[in-house]
Amino acid sequence: MQAFLVAAEKTKNKNMLLKVWAEQVRDLAYGIEDCLDEFMVHVGSQSRSRRLLKLKDRHRIASQIRDLKARVEEVSNRNARYNLINADASSTIDEVNASMEDVRSHLAGNIDEAELVGFVKSKEELIKMVDVNSRDGLSRVICVVGMGGLGKTTLARKAYESKEDIVNQFACCAWVTVSQSFSKIDMLKEMISQLLGTESLRKCLKELEQKAVQVEHLASYLREKIEDKRYFIVLDDLWTIDAWNWIKCFAFPIRNNKGSRIIVTTRDVGLAAQCTSESLIYHLKHLQIEDATNLLLRKTRKTQEDMKNDKKMMVVVNKMVNKCGGLPLAILTIGGMLANKKVTEWESIYTQIPSELESNPSLEAMRRIVTLSYNNLPSHLKSCFLYLSIFPDDFEIKRRRLVDRWIAEGFVRAKGGVNIEDVGISYFTELINRSMIQPSKVSIEGHVKSCRVHDIMRDVMVSISREENFVYLAGNNATTVAEGNFRHVAYHGSKCPKLGVDCSHVRSLTMFGERSMEPSSSVCSPDMRMLRALDLENAQFQVTQKDITNIGCFRHLKYLHFSDPQGNSHIYKLPRSIGKLQGLRTLDLRGSYITKLPTQISKLKSLQSLRCTTNGGHMPPRPSWKR
Repeated sequence: MQAFLVAAEKTKNKNMLLKVWAEQVRDLAYGIEDCLDEFMVHVGSQSRSRRLLKLKDRHRIASQIRDLKARVEEVSNRNARYNLINADASSTIDEVNASMEDVRSHLAGNIDEAELVGFVKSKEELIKMVDVNSRDGLSRVICVVGMGGLGKTTLARKAYESKEDIVNQFACCAWVTVSQSFSKIDMLKEMISQLLGTESLRKCLKELEQKAVQVEHLASYLREKIEDKRYFIVLDDLWTIDAWNWIKCFAFPIRNNKGSRIIVTTRDVGLAAQCTSESLIYHLKHLQIEDATNLLLRKTRKTQEDMKNDKKMMVVVNKMVNKCGGLPLAILTIGGMLANKKVTEWESIYTQIPSELESNPSLEAMRRIVTLSYNNLPSHLKSCFLYLSIFPDDFEIKRRRLVDRWIAEGFVRAKGGVNIEDVGISYFTELINRSMIQPSKVSIEGHVKSCRVHDIMRDVMVSISREENFVYLAGNNATTVAEGNFRHVAYHGSKCPKLGVDCSHVRSLTMFGERSMEPSSSVCSPDMRMLRALDLENAQFQVTQKDITNIGCFRHLKYLHFSDPQGNSHIYKLPRSIGKLQGLRTLDLRGSYITKLPTQISKLKSLQSLRCTTNGGHMPPRPSWKR
């Protein structure tokens, strides 16, 4: 089932039947996983007497297994009826490529506007890095790296079109869009046509007309013809190292020492590092506030003078700029919406931006770019990425907290000889490198200690999470029952509403809120028997002894966090039932009044991290420690 879901990810959005069926398979897979977990907890006892005492649990699990088997047969028959797995995916690939061309057309239409604001200095720096005056040596590769919509293509295009600075210094030039799915033969034909001329391409094809045109023949022809030429090539939107390794075989003739140049644009820092040295990687930054404001004003056909004369306009412009986070694509797209509205309507547009990302066609290009970045993530990173939707807007997320929770949820799989925490950190680093999350705090050694999620990225993330029944965000206005079996629940607000989901499926509960947040009887509801992570670190209400009375019921719990930097925790002892949590890996009690631990703590054989300080008496806080 997991293997099918990984394969279905690539095509389900273009096949509604497959999408519905994949959701059913995913829900079934979750159910099977829950059933297996319960079996391990309730039937895994060594004692025969305890096994007899658990006959009721055995009967309940047996009933679950019968039900799951019936559902498996039903889902399997549904596939046979509609022939879903064997559906031809070629049309889907064509549609994806066509969709990308639409996005690129949208971006191309904004190139001139973006060039006018904020790209002049970047263009100068990139041209300096290209260093066209050095006319000998092997081909030099310069990588432009940044998240989708930041303007990598725009910057590379402006450098490519700088005839007085670059293009006139080379014998031949080519601009090639690589993208996710590309035809090797079509790319080679395009490069031959641009680098050598259409006549050379015609001649080459004529020589091969007696036999089937092969990739190797075209690559060999191109390599031979550019071996003694000084060339300049832009490879726009490179996604994989395999594509790079194939391209460089013919784009880097071994004996070419004419000082040729290649610019590569990519979203992946790790990929860029495999293409060239660190000194030749240009990290494209977000627009500064001033440049972002000027770009938004230009797009809306307003001026700084207009803004100075209208204080309300100034306020909403500043909020819009902050919302866009210096992302040119977001600024241009939202500016396009505002251009057709009266200034008095701008505030209402601002408040609608998150929901508009899902419904307004004018924002579809921006949504597609972010969604494309998500779709291109390896399957093991998709759940890790969607899990971030638990946290509020502009929330600083600590790496340690996130990695520990990923491990508790089973998203991180240990590799041979590698510590599972190190694997989790590598997942975090990969999301940073792919520009899916933004570094927030960096240590002296250069390690990213915390991150934030860009507003637009989070809006899409929340939408996907909701669509896949992954995360349910409950706020002050959450009064209706959520449809579907959500696996993760997060409270955002100043009071705790009643849970609007089936608690028996919930795997994590996270609480955020203001100081006035009211305590909730559902914090440790026994109904949450599949709970793996309980995180109350940011719950701004008093966590009391009563709240953790039933903690022993959560037999699957792996992450337990009562830490409260504000000192609202009123816990003074751990119940002895804590010893039942055989899978608990992380226990954080900082800020509580606990002065000693029960002997049952020694039964926690899976415990990796125990962190505690005390608020008791006038004693100074003890430092955190790790076992």
